[in-house]
Amino acid sequence: MLWRGVACAILLVALCACDQSNDESDGKKSKTSAVAPTSRFESDVIPILRQNCATCHLTGQEAGSMSLTPKVAWQTLVNVKAAGAPGLVRVVPGRPEASYLLMKLEGTQIEHGGAGARMPFGAPPLPPDQISIIRQWIADGAEK
Repeated sequence: MLWRGVACAILLVALCACDQSNDESDGKKSKTSAVAPTSRFESDVIPILRQNCATCHLTGQEAGSMSLTPKVAWQTLVNVKAAGAPGLVRVVPGRPEASYLLMKLEGTQIEHGGAGARMPFGAPPLPPDQISIIRQWIADGAEK
């Protein structure tokens, strides 16, 4: 009789454990599964550009030939060839390591065949958390 009670308890524990696992077959995920943070252009990237970049990159006539104001920033960044950096693209969706924007923000543009100073010009570099937001947005596909 004691054996039967122990067997039932083990079975109950096993069933409970199975019920709490991540069931990917029906698309449900457990509450403890790790999800990579996402960055959105309008809510996360635009505020960084507005505060740190758009004061110089207003019309597109400035150095770099791009406007980074909220209404046109996406169109002047994503899949656009970098001015003064042959073969490089400002933002390559899904590929932050190949995106000239990040090279300029991190100060690695020269070693990748680019030119000019680290951005933002004449100001301290962006904090690592802001660069990470931009990197994540690009990694997520650089959607508008």
